Amino acid sequence: MIVVDEFRGRLVGVLGLAKSGRAAAQSLAAGGAEVLAWDDNEAVRKALAAELTLRNLAEADWRDIPALVLSPGIPHSFPEPHPAVVRARDADAEIIGDIELLGRAQPEARYIGITGTNGKSTTTALIAHILEAAGRRVAVGGNLGTPALSLAPLGRDGSYVLEASSFQLELITTLAFDIALLLNITPDHLDRHGDMEGYVAAKRRIFARQDKAATAIIGIDDAICRELSDELRRTGPARVVPISVLEPVSGGVYIDSGWLIDAFGAKPERVLDLALAERLPGAHNWQNACAAYAAARSCGIDTAAATAAICSFPGLAHRQELVGTIDGVRYINDSKATNADATEKALLCYPAIYWIVGGLAKAGGIAPLAPHFGRLRHAFLIGRATEEFAATLGGSVPFTRCGDLAAAVAAASAQARHDGVPDAVVLLSPACASYDQFKNFEERGDAFRRLVAGLHEAPPG
Repeated sequence: MIVVDEFRGRLVGVLGLAKSGRAAAQSLAAGGAEVLAWDDNEAVRKALAAELTLRNLAEADWRDIPALVLSPGIPHSFPEPHPAVVRARDADAEIIGDIELLGRAQPEARYIGITGTNGKSTTTALIAHILEAAGRRVAVGGNLGTPALSLAPLGRDGSYVLEASSFQLELITTLAFDIALLLNITPDHLDRHGDMEGYVAAKRRIFARQDKAATAIIGIDDAICRELSDELRRTGPARVVPISVLEPVSGGVYIDSGWLIDAFGAKPERVLDLALAERLPGAHNWQNACAAYAAARSCGIDTAAATAAICSFPGLAHRQELVGTIDGVRYINDSKATNADATEKALLCYPAIYWIVGGLAKAGGIAPLAPHFGRLRHAFLIGRATEEFAATLGGSVPFTRCGDLAAAVAAASAQARHDGVPDAVVLLSPACASYDQFKNFEERGDAFRRLVAGLHEAPPG
């Protein structure tokens, strides 16, 4: 745990008591602050009443409270700010997040920040894996799962590798990332940012306050990031390192015919056949590998060590995770794919797909995936999106309304094994949020894993 002593002897508000909020409250209390904590969920408050001083921060007197530590899921601007945020802002209290507090408490460490609409979790974990394999002192967390203030103190010789969502970036006010990565930008979370312009503004904060000693790594395969890369090259003090899976780039890293190309020097050099990185399938993972390699080289890791670690990367749970192979059929857990753009990455990786799809649909549904419907042998629909997706698939892809995940796994497994198609996969890549039937995508993916394990015990007869 990180001890935050900046507010010793003073009041601090902490709003939102999920993992990051609880960690912030504990860190501040350990540093001598008087923490006033609140969560709008009564059940959460009851569970924590014995360990925290609870105060409704929407009704508190903010004249003597210098800071509000806000959990990233709580709106501070769109669609409308939480009442406690309004009160704090009116009293000129600073509104910050846990990553900002980590930066203040551990100022001598190196900070590597990763953001993007898709791929940031895999890239974050891959960078940490490379650094650890090279013997560096590393702590990894943030939006990836471990709250920033639950990490170990590292000091001057350590590196914090932090996945940062757009929500978290808006709550960082002084921390500058030594190495900042922006992978891609496609529409997402527009309800929280007002519009695309607000979303892009939040993402580009990953590069805020960087100086000439810092590095900005940017994927340039979408128009928004390409424009930002050009802008930073013109105006920013940091070194800009472009990455691409579509075309050669100067001074960066790119892909050519499945090979990772190091173009940092005068002459581009093939350094890794990405077919050897078995847990990083598909062009989207090639982008992740380019980004992680660029970050590792920017940390002084040599080429051989970086490429060896990319090949030994075990992958992340719920992100195209191979959970089993039964009768030649592979079962892939891609529960983290909560929108069509993320699911597209998975569909491009497999030629014969028995697709489990559905949940709580996002804007646009699965219509953008129509160019890839030729890869689908059958779709198995679950959750609230069933009828919407049935209408989209009708006439193009055979489908079965399954209702829930258990029925879908059983039906998909039976169909795939009956058809006997080479290279068949049963793919859970829902293109939807999970909240209609599960607490989160992790719970959905864990359920898929258990259901697949059960198929070993009772295969269809």
